[in-house]
Amino acid sequence: MKICHICSNYDAFFTDFMDFQARNGVDLRVFYFRVIERGFPKVSAPYLDIRLNYRNWHRFFFRLKEKLVLRDFMELYNNKKFDLIHAHTLFSNGYIALQAKKHWGIPFVVAVRDVDINIFFKYRLTLRGLGIKVLKEAEKVVFLSSEYRDQLFEKYVPYKYREKFLEKSVIIPNGINEIFHNNKYERGRKIDKLEPIRILTVGYISKRKNQLTVCKAIEELHKRGLKATYTVIGKPLDDRLLKKILSYPFVRYVPFIPKEKLIKEYRKAHILVLPSTRETFGLVYAEAMSQGLPIIYTRGQGFDGQFDEGVVGYSVDCHDDQEIASKIELIIGNYSRISANCTSLVQKFNWEKIGKQYIDIYKGILKG
Repeated sequence: MKICHICSNYDAFFTDFMDFQARNGVDLRVFYFRVIERGFPKVSAPYLDIRLNYRNWHRFFFRLKEKLVLRDFMELYNNKKFDLIHAHTLFSNGYIALQAKKHWGIPFVVAVRDVDINIFFKYRLTLRGLGIKVLKEAEKVVFLSSEYRDQLFEKYVPYKYREKFLEKSVIIPNGINEIFHNNKYERGRKIDKLEPIRILTVGYISKRKNQLTVCKAIEELHKRGLKATYTVIGKPLDDRLLKKILSYPFVRYVPFIPKEKLIKEYRKAHILVLPSTRETFGLVYAEAMSQGLPIIYTRGQGFDGQFDEGVVGYSVDCHDDQEIASKIELIIGNYSRISANCTSLVQKFNWEKIGKQYIDIYKGILKG
């Protein structure tokens, strides 16, 4: 089974995903394309084809950018014979898969991500028709959560296509690295009322990750008589924002750290609070769960809908510091139960299970 993955944003999730497929008999190539100004990334794999094929200003002209990427793709794989293509975004990657099907007759699977719904469908009105065309031609459409599926169908898919598109839609979450599964941690106790609540956020220091709103929520907790500290872990994308965050006396900042040290930080904390303004999925939620850490995530974004409210944590309005504070209190009141749920239910994000789902989908398409 020869699979070509089209991927314009290769990260840790994709490494685990592709490595699983390579270990399980899939003959794969990954077409990882980037803007020329970014240069080559510090990643490598025997299946990885890294291509620099467009410039920053081409981003403003989607079809021109895609034609440049497509030309490179067609030249690179002209003599390759793939059984299936897996496009990892609907627009930027799906366009290439659509054209490959047109030229070579190769069927494709497409994933719908945050950028497709919250940027392309929402703001790039002239491209909506292209998005619908990619959905029509795809053999399967993958969503990371039911929330994104429901948003797409309710807001952007014409009624006449909904039933057909739903039939070929599947919901498959991302998996987390096996180091978290191999080192699961069960807390098995309530939070000591005499100790401060240790709140944690893991992610880039940016407006999107919304650390300032968490700071305001902690101030609200202090007003309610609850002591709390806040550890912020991640690489700063905005130094001025980091300076504002560090102005709060209860904040402890830790730069980017490897997974082994991150596990220790998860175990020190009581609750992961990450109310991102936008989130495709959020691997850190699942990572935190593996360490028995209840989570607070954004309502209507990538992780929402993975579990019912109150099972592993709560969803919130990402801009409402009062609600965030109240949900932290709810978790404290049910801490032992929610923490135990996190450790037991994190198996949902195991690559062994998720990887087999994808391979079964590929086989089903090729047999059909």
